[in-house]
Amino acid sequence: MKPSLQDRKRLLTEGLKKFDRLAVALSGGVDSALLLAEARAVLGSRLIAVTARSPIHPEQEVADAEAIAGHLGVDHLIVDSGELRRADFLANTPERCYICKTSVFGLLLAVVREKGFNHLAHGANADDPGDYRPGLKAARELGVVAPLMDAGFSKADIRLVARQRGLFVWDKPAMACLATRFPYGTAISTTALEQVSRAEQVLSDEGFSGCRVRHHGDVARIEVPVDQLLKLVAGPLRRRIVDRFRNIGFLHVSVDLEGHVSGSMNRSLGDNPAAESR
Repeated sequence: MKPSLQDRKRLLTEGLKKFDRLAVALSGGVDSALLLAEARAVLGSRLIAVTARSPIHPEQEVADAEAIAGHLGVDHLIVDSGELRRADFLANTPERCYICKTSVFGLLLAVVREKGFNHLAHGANADDPGDYRPGLKAARELGVVAPLMDAGFSKADIRLVARQRGLFVWDKPAMACLATRFPYGTAISTTALEQVSRAEQVLSDEGFSGCRVRHHGDVARIEVPVDQLLKLVAGPLRRRIVDRFRNIGFLHVSVDLEGHVSGSMNRSLGDNPAAESR
């Protein structure tokens, strides 16, 4: 029988007690926010948070991470991660995510070890191994721990407990890095990342959530949840979005009638298991 949520909370607490000091990789999302909150309750001041800042992540993610750490009273380091200086990352092969996570986790480990923290934790949960997750492989290889996953916390558990703890990100939609908006084999550039970031901000400003803008050169392909499709294509709002996307640099603006599908860019891989959910 699956352990109760109370049992999983106990397992998480017991797991965190094993660390004398711990650094938490804080992304600005709900998973790492809850991990930081639980670690704060167990470890007190023997804890720091560290966030990787990069053009592949919207600035709002860093702002949310700062707000979470401040709310919990945890010292917070922000590190420029530098993926865009790596030619193997910019080439955007199916190994891109593994290359990125290996680089980022390696950098974060070096930074926190200089501060006297020998253990780094990330917010992977028990649902993650169900998908191909290159970040999990990179984390395991580098010794980055996943206390939530080890304790059996699902995404639903995390949202519930985060809400109980009063964390403002408890219902925040998942945000995969912006590099996932490009077809494999399409080189990634700072300019294109900025276009995607600005386009998704346009949709957010108009009240859409859980949306993606896939970058196909001059074409922007919008994915929103199916129940938001009619709103997207209605009257003045449709025209306003098209105009704003053209100002960003897209010549054509399309809507995917299937709606937002996590991992849709992986279809080009066919049966290749190197598919990531995004």
